[in-house]
Amino acid sequence: MPTRPSASYSFTLRVKLPKKVGTLGLLTTAIGHAGGDIGAVDLVSVVGDTAIRDITVDAASSEHAMEIVDEVKKLESVEVVNVSDRTFSMHNGGKIEVVSKMPLTTRDDLSMAYTPGVARICEAIHQSPELAYSLTIKKNMVAVVSDGTAVLGLGDIGPAAAMPVMEGKVMLFKEFGGVDAFPLCLDTKDTEEIIRTVKAVAPTFGGINLEDISAPRCFEIEQRLREELDIPVFHDDQHGTAVVVLAALINAVKLVDKKMDELKVVVNGVGAAGVACSKILMAAGVNNIIGCDTKGAIYADRVENMNSIKSWYATHTNPKQERGNIHDVIKGADVFLGLSVPGILTVEDLKNMADKPIVFAMANPIPEIMPRVAAPYVAVMATGRSDYPNQINNVLCFPGIFAGALACHATEINEEMKMAAAAAIAGIISESELQPEYIIPSVFDKRVVPAVVEAVKEAARLTGVARTLLENAPLFFA
Repeated sequence: MPTRPSASYSFTLRVKLPKKVGTLGLLTTAIGHAGGDIGAVDLVSVVGDTAIRDITVDAASSEHAMEIVDEVKKLESVEVVNVSDRTFSMHNGGKIEVVSKMPLTTRDDLSMAYTPGVARICEAIHQSPELAYSLTIKKNMVAVVSDGTAVLGLGDIGPAAAMPVMEGKVMLFKEFGGVDAFPLCLDTKDTEEIIRTVKAVAPTFGGINLEDISAPRCFEIEQRLREELDIPVFHDDQHGTAVVVLAALINAVKLVDKKMDELKVVVNGVGAAGVACSKILMAAGVNNIIGCDTKGAIYADRVENMNSIKSWYATHTNPKQERGNIHDVIKGADVFLGLSVPGILTVEDLKNMADKPIVFAMANPIPEIMPRVAAPYVAVMATGRSDYPNQINNVLCFPGIFAGALACHATEINEEMKMAAAAAIAGIISESELQPEYIIPSVFDKRVVPAVVEAVKEAARLTGVARTLLENAPLFFA
């Protein structure tokens, strides 16, 4: 299933070509005929009658990029000097660094930042442990923890290969929410060892963001850590997705003039995100949810391909005990939530849904059905991709949720805080702005994070999980 050219497969093509009228045109035409999308043409240098240029090109895949390069190489007048993958170049040496907040340029600076002056700060925290929130990075620092077992759509690729994703997550925390974060990729899949390790490093951090840990282990890890730590623990693959899905659905149902308690929702993919999405929709008033996995609908007494989480799911969803595969149970559905695999949904499925169907096809990078295929048959369409309208993106919620939780020293991130975050995200779009291709704000909308922060803080206060801690250190310590 082909995809559009995008920056994720962009490359820079350095070429040498004669300064002859029409040569550059031949080059750009060859790239265009090969399906490349030219982003920029830069002149690097001119030597005599020869010019060296850098051409930035978006491709649809690595294979497609090489096909474009091969087409360029066929041009007799053009010499390919170098090809560099822009995504690999961005990751060269890692994407994050640790920097000091103040310079160390004199002996006085050193004596205050480190020994002997730092001992006074240690003693202050020892006497009043809550001062760690004002005198260390704890106040605004989150650990991004993964074991690399469920990374994107790549699966179990291990902790080292998971690091680029965790570095990216750290960047998103800082750029969108002003929250400092650090990646911790653990070389173990043992549930107990992961729990012990996170608890051991917890004093450094104000919150824990669990990331890309496979189901069903992720459920126990999060639950245990929430019970055993006094700082927020949030598995973003579950709850981040759920919050943004609810935000999008709040606005989508307005457009189709339906109510939450009237909806039949079919969820394809009952992993971490699918279960969390189902739970938050139930909390929002949806009564009829049917989950499907590779063996079809989940219902009470099903025995094939079950685990403890699916057993819970079977007893709390599918009130009419519908059976069959996704194509059977989608009949009459108002909403489809896809957290599964590419291409599972067909046009015939869409025709069998209820009037004005809502489809959130969130498999990445290729959704359960492509928007251009679904467009004639759906009222509202959303995906996880940035190159189509209505992107369901966790970036809309987790920076603001953590910023809000850290700001009020919350002991946890509870359901009320998640619901408040979803409502805040949905509320960014006014009634006059709401339309089928605009049910969720852009991740670059500057209004989102402040709205989520305030909503989360208020929900934390109302539910009693916000804390008032001593943050201002006394002027002197012995």
